[in-house]
Amino acid sequence: MNILSIENLAKSYGERLLHDNLTFGIDENDKIGLVGVNGTGKSTLLKIIAGLETQDLGSIISGNNVSIEYLPQNPEFNSEATVLTQVFKGNSAVMGTLREYEEALDQVNKQPGNKNLQTRLINLSQRMDTSNAWQLESEAKTILTKLGITEFMDTVATLSGGQRKRIALASALINPAELLILDEPTNHIDNDTVAWLEQYLAKRKGALLMVTHDRYFLDRVTNRIVELENGKLYSYGGNYSKYLEIKLERTEQQEASEKRKQNILRNELAWIKRGAKARTTKQKARIDRYEQLSSEKTQKQQNKIEISVGSSRLGRKIIEISSISKSFDSTTFIRDFSYILLRDDRIGIVGPNGSGKSTFLNILTGQEFPDSGKVEVGQTVKIGYFSQEGSEIDETMKVIEYINEENRYITTSEGSAISASQMLERFLFPSNLQWMPISKLSGGEKRRLNLLRILMGAPNVLLLDEPTNDFDIQTLTILEDYLDDFQGAAIIVSHDRYFLDRLVDKIFVFAGNGQISEYLGGYSENQENFKTTQKDSVDKSRSTANKKTITVEKTKVVQRKFTFKEQREYEQIDDIIAGVEQELHIVKEKIEANSSDFEALQRLYVMHQELENRVEGLLERWTVLNELAEEIKKNRI
Repeated sequence: MNILSIENLAKSYGERLLHDNLTFGIDENDKIGLVGVNGTGKSTLLKIIAGLETQDLGSIISGNNVSIEYLPQNPEFNSEATVLTQVFKGNSAVMGTLREYEEALDQVNKQPGNKNLQTRLINLSQRMDTSNAWQLESEAKTILTKLGITEFMDTVATLSGGQRKRIALASALINPAELLILDEPTNHIDNDTVAWLEQYLAKRKGALLMVTHDRYFLDRVTNRIVELENGKLYSYGGNYSKYLEIKLERTEQQEASEKRKQNILRNELAWIKRGAKARTTKQKARIDRYEQLSSEKTQKQQNKIEISVGSSRLGRKIIEISSISKSFDSTTFIRDFSYILLRDDRIGIVGPNGSGKSTFLNILTGQEFPDSGKVEVGQTVKIGYFSQEGSEIDETMKVIEYINEENRYITTSEGSAISASQMLERFLFPSNLQWMPISKLSGGEKRRLNLLRILMGAPNVLLLDEPTNDFDIQTLTILEDYLDDFQGAAIIVSHDRYFLDRLVDKIFVFAGNGQISEYLGGYSENQENFKTTQKDSVDKSRSTANKKTITVEKTKVVQRKFTFKEQREYEQIDDIIAGVEQELHIVKEKIEANSSDFEALQRLYVMHQELENRVEGLLERWTVLNELAEEIKKNRI
């Protein structure tokens, strides 16, 4: 049964047309994922449906007594309210009773001898019985506990931003509604909580409309995907995987249609150039046809954006972490942790909110200092740090001015230059947005712009703290493609399981008690390990690892210094690698220049393969020599 219909809806902000004649309906069993690039008006559409914004044109028709519950990206809070009274914020009678009861209970706890308060509490208890509100209270506490909130009488003012977001989520889930609207519900909650929410929403009765960048979440919860693109809506039956299949078919059909149009244009252009005389009806019709085809807008396909940006060269030492510990207010978040970062590392960091993940990144960047131990950063290291908070942006600046301030050009891995304007295009900022004040961008667009500015600095070590928050799926795909070709190390804090599975080959799990466990592989393949590994087994595995390390050190202590040949090789290997890489670059250019000379290409491909093998061997030797140098350094100490 249809519970809500949208007819011919239109909405603009200034010169930006967000929604152009949108028409669609929502049925009672629909679980809809709304997808699209940041800035296309997804959040605005949710607000219009929730009744918090008005459309310019069109209408929204809902069934009788259809109630809507809405979770915004940035909820508002009463800082003086307790957790439970904030959860029971709805306007229904039962929510009012629950709110009054929790307030009265709080007052009685503070003034246990007050008879008037006790009488009021008894009366409210009877109203709770009559309205069957006890079940809702129990469910609210269960949901809060699942979301990691256990102190129900704490005031909202004392909680972190992430905790507040979870309270707002609990409030949206507990309020009875025929249509639940969620805007980025997985932001600021950890992986375990996301998995629980996924199961909860999949079983929940009633319609669901949500915006989320979490592709696993979309795949497992939704039965319909609606895409907002260039002001238009496209509806796809099925989950996210099915949407991708159908979208691919639609894209291929559009490309085939575009190729046919281009062929017609070429034929018509040739005819026009031959000197058509517009005297006959037939000739006039052909000229009109050519002009019509030429004036049609070609839709730009942005399904895959190729980026091959080069990074600064890394030397021998990258980042070496030696026995660091960090505590706040008698709580230890990192205890005696050591690690040597390698040039090709792709490390994902997971753990509960408040377990020290962001603190760890801040220590690596020097924004915070460990209580003990040390972090050594190599001289050639250039860190690009994308934090949750983002950097301060002068919003009066134009988009392109903000990027030009960091760098006007960057060099690709092939040696060519890409301008700031071209990079903006690749990061979904078309020319009409590049000269727009930053203040007119959406929140997601501002984060994407901040990310691009960091990448324009050509870092060789990337630290990404929850990069998926507030990003659309297409931006995440662009970032994933970038990291595939990134010539450096990356450490990523994220609760996005798909993002981690797609990119990382090692996981650090922050337990929140100072212990950091290491696992090889992605998130999903280690998920059972995360659940079953207990503290005792973690301590045991760490103890075993330490014993192994001691054994290795003892076997290597035998050689306490380089031989003359090894010392000379160690000193020269960086320059040798650079030289071979330059030869490889020259051969690549020759391959491009001789694309039509088959014999030359055969010789060049052989040279290319030999040079690649040589670089690979040199890099392996570089690793051995640097490990040996590190052991020698430890032995001297």
